[in-house]
Amino acid sequence: MNNAQLVIDEVKKAVKGKDDCIIKAFAAFLAGGHILLEDVPGVGKTTLAMAFARTLGLDSRRVQFTSDTLPSDIIGFSVYDKETQM
Repeated sequence: MNNAQLVIDEVKKAVKGKDDCIIKAFAAFLAGGHILLEDVPGVGKTTLAMAFARTLGLDSRRVQFTSDTLPSDIIGFSVYDKETQM
């Protein structure tokens, strides 16, 4: 069994019935990306994130959004500057 499968199996111990979500979240992690977990309350979003953090020995932070909060409110945004072309 490879290391990726070991990680997935360990997270599955904490999060039941969300195998597709676990695999997609792990793929985003391996690709160096970010994920936004959006769902109704009480379905295990925080549990999923914490299980990955514990399994991989990482720190974890959580942001609570309201219906009018956008990701750019947290991480900011870029504005193109025509003069510097950046």
